[in-house]
Amino acid sequence: MRDHDPRSSSGVAGARPVVTVSIVDDDPMVCQAMRLILTDYSSGGIHVVSTSTNGSEAVEQASREHPDVVLMDIAMPGADGIETTRRLRALPRPPHVLMLTSLNPSNTVERAVEAGAEGFVSKTDAPQEIIRRVFDVCDGVPQFNTASQRQLIADLGAQRPTARRDEARRLLDSLPTRERETVLLAAEGYTNAQIAARMFISERTAKAHLSSAANRLSMGRVQLARLVERADLPMMQ
Repeated sequence: MRDHDPRSSSGVAGARPVVTVSIVDDDPMVCQAMRLILTDYSSGGIHVVSTSTNGSEAVEQASREHPDVVLMDIAMPGADGIETTRRLRALPRPPHVLMLTSLNPSNTVERAVEAGAEGFVSKTDAPQEIIRRVFDVCDGVPQFNTASQRQLIADLGAQRPTARRDEARRLLDSLPTRERETVLLAAEGYTNAQIAARMFISERTAKAHLSSAANRLSMGRVQLARLVERADLPMMQ
């Protein structure tokens, strides 16, 4: 579906050029509803150049029509909205992409941002709110509604323990093998003498390994134990 109208904008958009929009949703009824909202409530400031019901069609049309903004559904058969967004943003003249959704499933917001989306528009937002987000994203203002902001914060919060674990493992892996082994044993509560017996080295050498590891990582023995705890490694046998 495509029709072109080169009119200048008026009303809600002021004297700015008409913003061209493509709508992508696997439900043709949603495409039609969004087309009506953008057309009827923008006072001529937005022109819908096309609608698509799948990702491949959306990319093909965008490469030909060069819309300013694409409203992109997330859940679609074949290439989903996030993968399609990635492909759109890789075009020579990439459009702004706003994810068009009624839900924000876990990890969706972060994945969409990584793919190049600049915000979210809810299918249940008021028409003027949708129009405002379309205009504002063209001005370089990220558009995240309250629900998407909350989801992004939740996703980042859920990732924090994993990020801390991975960083702890990286630090431990930066140690020479024998030093790392002494640190792990010490974290399990072994004394220097017990570490020495277990590793078949002298107690003096075990102490030297621990001291060297502490110096490399600028940590004391207690901090090293906490580092091992964050790394969440399997217990040594």
